[in-house]
Amino acid sequence: MKYSKEDKPERAGGAGAGSRAVPVALVVVVLCAFSFYLGGIYSTGRSLLDSIQPAPTALLALGAATTTRRPSDDGQARPALASTAAVAFPECPADYQDYTPCTDPKRWRRYGNYRLSFMERHCPPPPDRQQCLVPPPKGYKPPIRWPKSKDQCWYRNVPYDWINSQKSNQHWLVKEGDRFRFPGGGTMFPNGVGAYVDLMQGLVPGMRDGTVRTALDTGCGVASWGGDLLGRGILTVSLAPRDNHEAQVQFALERGIPAILGIISTQRLPFPSAAFDMAHCSRCLIPWTEFGGLYLLEIHRVLRPGGFWVLSGPPVNYENRWHGWNTTAQAQKADLDRLKKMLASMCFKLYSMKGDIAVWQKSADACYDKLTPVTTPAKCDDSVDPDAAWYVPMRSCVTAPSPKYRKLGLNATPKWPQRLSVAPERISVVPGSSAAAFKQDDARWKLRAKHYKTLLPALGSDKIRNVMDMNTVYGGFAGSLVKDPVWVMNVVSSYGPNSLGVVYDRGLIGVNHDWCEAFSTYPRTYDLLHLDGLFTAESHRCEMKYVLLEMDRILRPTGYAIIRESTYFLDSVAPIAKGMRWSCEKHSSENKADKDKILVCQKKLWAGKQ
Repeated sequence: MKYSKEDKPERAGGAGAGSRAVPVALVVVVLCAFSFYLGGIYSTGRSLLDSIQPAPTALLALGAATTTRRPSDDGQARPALASTAAVAFPECPADYQDYTPCTDPKRWRRYGNYRLSFMERHCPPPPDRQQCLVPPPKGYKPPIRWPKSKDQCWYRNVPYDWINSQKSNQHWLVKEGDRFRFPGGGTMFPNGVGAYVDLMQGLVPGMRDGTVRTALDTGCGVASWGGDLLGRGILTVSLAPRDNHEAQVQFALERGIPAILGIISTQRLPFPSAAFDMAHCSRCLIPWTEFGGLYLLEIHRVLRPGGFWVLSGPPVNYENRWHGWNTTAQAQKADLDRLKKMLASMCFKLYSMKGDIAVWQKSADACYDKLTPVTTPAKCDDSVDPDAAWYVPMRSCVTAPSPKYRKLGLNATPKWPQRLSVAPERISVVPGSSAAAFKQDDARWKLRAKHYKTLLPALGSDKIRNVMDMNTVYGGFAGSLVKDPVWVMNVVSSYGPNSLGVVYDRGLIGVNHDWCEAFSTYPRTYDLLHLDGLFTAESHRCEMKYVLLEMDRILRPTGYAIIRESTYFLDSVAPIAKGMRWSCEKHSSENKADKDKILVCQKKLWAGKQ
């Protein structure tokens, strides 16, 4: 907080003993009053930062009127905001149609080349933030609906000829008339991704019976592997950097397949430890054995005990493949031997190997007892939380499973879909959480989702496929939609209690994120954005205007936003939403006595003037 000179009390003139009695008494009275004031704040369950927040910064900056004061829903007097005057946002230039603020190739030269770290997140400073609406490409139209979208998308929505010409021989995608078609090919699965996964299921039986539910695909291409697994009950996060392929992640999301922008470089991936049941690399070109196996250690961190790491491509099956890899059989044999030795030292066991596919399993036994802080690799100490994953440097040590979690291992976790409704062990690390609170939250979100569908009939139909819950706790909203033709990216605040491990333990997916920054995705990639009290929780840190502009960037034209907030913040959102060309309607919540209200908005489809 900033204090001005006027805030400082002036010294009283005179120094007699009698003159000190009044100030001392005054101090006592002030302290008592302040104590009473703090008690009033904390009895409402609100933070001190909430109580001193005068008004959303964004609206003050945009010139909203604040001439009178009115009581808010929580009884606190706040400025009355002028919600009738809309804010006009200009269109961004046409070359911003695929603008990704924190992975912007125009800014890459400012950062170093070490381990391709320039491709990691580097967000622009506040003075460089864009305050404009990202235009769609010329000829854009609403995406093809799921499940047809898995096999085709409109060319004009992702108009990239480069990837088509460079990868056509691998059958990633083929341009046919006004659309791209995805035949399901790949570098290591020339017979189609279906045959490739069939072989993999033969090596990992847990992929058939619900044991394996969550997966991570590094270097995902156009996410054909993750798309095929959706039909087998496995939810995959496809990961790829913004690189020369231009739009791998954008193609994946356009198809209706979960994906985010990211790279294994110097920072941890935005996932907790023991998150995924399986991780996969199909000739992803990641140098796994370099830098002391640092990238393998990160895969080890995010895999559950008993989870699987699947590798196809060099150096696997080098005996039959080395001719096409611009190398020698001796060099590939040495690479495979080095990889096996390194994985064994990290407590991985070779599980199975057949043809082009090799599978290792992360140990869940006493293997970690032989590791110490001085072995190679070392065993991680307790100085860094293994679940911390927001701008946390990767560590060259093995993250051993915590002894306090006996049911975290893959074989100890209930199979899907039973695991969705079971309170995970890790709920104990979330402040104020318990198994009872988990059950109550689950029941609450089932009621809320039912109410949402009455306000937004498109929810639950094929009109909505890609969904993001912008500030979840246990993934309750996502859990209530598992029977609908949607997938949900759960976002857990990097500045709040880290409950993302609970989300993954339920068999759902998500990431850590700070909404003061842009999300790691392309524009126009989500059909529905949902938030519950996000502005109430983050308005003291994040400027509402920029959060809403980011929502507009990642929301598809004709897509929807469900904003659940107090009336105070909804009145603040209204003029900004109108300035973003959204149409909104305010509704009551499912509980008429609830002070929160629901704003349902739809983004319009508009053509850029440039």
